[in-house]
Amino acid sequence: MTYIPVRGRTIRRRRESERSTRRLVFVLSSAAVIAWLLSVTLSTAVHVDTYGHSLAVALHILSLVVAFGAVILVDWHGFLWLIGRRQLAEVLRLGGAATLLIWGGLAGLLATCVFLNPHLNNPLTDLKLAAVLVLSLNGIMLIPLMRRLARLPSDASFEDLTAGQRIHLLLRLVISQACWWTAIIIGFINAEF
Repeated sequence: MTYIPVRGRTIRRRRESERSTRRLVFVLSSAAVIAWLLSVTLSTAVHVDTYGHSLAVALHILSLVVAFGAVILVDWHGFLWLIGRRQLAEVLRLGGAATLLIWGGLAGLLATCVFLNPHLNNPLTDLKLAAVLVLSLNGIMLIPLMRRLARLPSDASFEDLTAGQRIHLLLRLVISQACWWTAIIIGFINAEF
């Protein structure tokens, strides 16, 4: 390891960047909670006919396929990076490209939920809705780590991360997959009854 002098301006920029990242995480987390609350609240007030409900179900499933498909692809490439089969730059580039698909699909899920007449007195439905909120916040909590990863060399490996970064990344991955699969399985169970 070599010593590379860092200028005061560079340190100030990094601190400002970290502050702006914290503000961004706070704003996005607040927006996610508000959007989730709005979706759940409106779902109790909006009732649609059979055709509208069928259309909402189709759009809900389409949004699920888009968002979860992109998540699976990014997580798969992340796993390949973890075992040394991909470079960090590839994973970050794919993650950047998939961001719009993931968040657009999630927005579609929240928007179509309004027209699905969910049974909010069903504990499974409540668990599904909580999983959707947690996975949204979990994705937002990845932003600071992803920004740190983007500053690493493009060929950095998983072992190059600090222990805290590795744990953070793996924890976010587990939470993401657990929440997505919980919401999907409960959604299909509820659709049967």
